[in-house]
Amino acid sequence: MITNSGDLASTPKPPPEIFHGPRARFFVPNDKSEEMMNDLIAKAAIDRRIAEIITPVVEDMGFEVVRVRLMTGKESILQIMVQRPDGQIEVDECAQISTAVSAVLDVEDPILDVYTLEVSSPGIDRPLTRMKDFDQWEGFEAKVETDELIDGRRRFKGQLAGTEGDEILITIAEGTIGLKFEWLSDAKLVLTDELIRDVLRGRKDAGQIDETQFDEIETIIDGEENT
Repeated sequence: MITNSGDLASTPKPPPEIFHGPRARFFVPNDKSEEMMNDLIAKAAIDRRIAEIITPVVEDMGFEVVRVRLMTGKESILQIMVQRPDGQIEVDECAQISTAVSAVLDVEDPILDVYTLEVSSPGIDRPLTRMKDFDQWEGFEAKVETDELIDGRRRFKGQLAGTEGDEILITIAEGTIGLKFEWLSDAKLVLTDELIRDVLRGRKDAGQIDETQFDEIETIIDGEENT
């Protein structure tokens, strides 16, 4: 039934090496690393199954699936993040997608328990789940996590510097480094004033902001907000 609403112990191994040059590259000495493909859109098996079911429906409507997560607890919530190819989406479009997705999920019935379906936009501090996201948001601050320890750590925070081949580039304190996309376990934008201004500017230009809020929005965009 759907209710609609808008690590294993392992043998110790030597630490990965880091090579410095025009930009640093990390190499993980793990024979299985090349086989580990992480799907940040849908990580768990049930999420991947749901994504297989709903993606054709969402794409036929002209939208993209950004992330699928089935979160269980006292209440099970199926969270689906979607957007148009231009990165935007309206509330009524989320409602339309929710209706269409509900119908196909009722037929396929991949979830045994009762759950609530939530269809929403990725938000401002959005998750980065596809290679193209790292190019689109180049220049903005992000947090990235990896499955394996890389140079003694799994978490990296810095400015996105695009992509190169199968690597995402991020500038941290030590310099710009390349991390293979398949190593990532999580990635998202950091909510900063610069990011907020950029998103608000885009929404204003697209006519998606209430005209009664224009003066306040202009003040934020121009970076002249008074305290």
